[in-house]
Amino acid sequence: MARVGLIGDYNGQVKAHIAIPRALRLAADELGCEVEAAWIATPELERDPGRRLAEFDALWCVPASPYASMEGALNGIRFAREHGVPFLGSCGGFQHMIIEFARNALRLEEADHAETNPAGSMLLVAPLSCVVSERSFRFRLVPDTLAAKSYGSLEIEEQYGTCNYGLVKDFAPRLDQAGLRIAGRDEDGEIRVMELSSHPFFVGTLFQPERSAFAERVHPLIKAYVQAASSRIRELLSP
Repeated sequence: MARVGLIGDYNGQVKAHIAIPRALRLAADELGCEVEAAWIATPELERDPGRRLAEFDALWCVPASPYASMEGALNGIRFAREHGVPFLGSCGGFQHMIIEFARNALRLEEADHAETNPAGSMLLVAPLSCVVSERSFRFRLVPDTLAAKSYGSLEIEEQYGTCNYGLVKDFAPRLDQAGLRIAGRDEDGEIRVMELSSHPFFVGTLFQPERSAFAERVHPLIKAYVQAASSRIRELLSP
C-alpha cells in the first residue's frame, strides 16, 4: 500500500480537499494497487519534519493557502525534494514549491509570496494579471517533460480552483537553469506547470488536476504520481 501525505490544513469546505483523496483512489483502482491518504497539518512540520514524513511514500502539497504555517509547508516540500520522495503540488502547492526551491536550492533567502508578505523585497509569487478562478483553460506542455509523458499529449485542458497568484516570470530563467524547469504554459504563454528535472517525480501545477475526481475520471498526472509512489516502495524493498 502506498501512503500519501497531504500537506495542508484540512477544510471540508475546500473542493480540492474533498477531491484529492477521491482522485488518488481512482488512480490506484485503475493501477490495481492500494493507496492511503493522510492529512498533515502544516504546523506539524515546523520542527523535525523528517520524523513526521518518513512514513510516507509520496507527498502532495495541497491547495488552500495561506497555510497555517508557511514554514511547515516549505519544510515538507523540501523534505520531498531532498529525499527523492514523489511530490505533487497543485495551486498553492505549486506556488510554495517555487519559493522552497528558490530559498533552499538557490539561496535566495528573501524569496517570498505576495499573499503572505506583500511588502517583501523579492516576490517570486505575485497576483495574476487576470482572474482564473473556477474556470477551465487550455495549456501546452513542453515535449519530453515528465508532465507531457504523463498526459501522453502536449495539448491539455484543466480547471483552476480559487487562484489569484502565480510565478513572477522574470525569475523563471534562473529557476529553469537550476533544474526547476518549465513544463507547461497557458495559451497566453504564462508558466503554469514546473518540474524538477533531477528528481524521480517532482511536479507542480497552478491548476487543480484533482478536480477530475468530481467527474469520476482517472487523471493521467495523478496516475503517474501514484505509479511513482509504488515504484519507490519497490525500490526500497528490493535487496
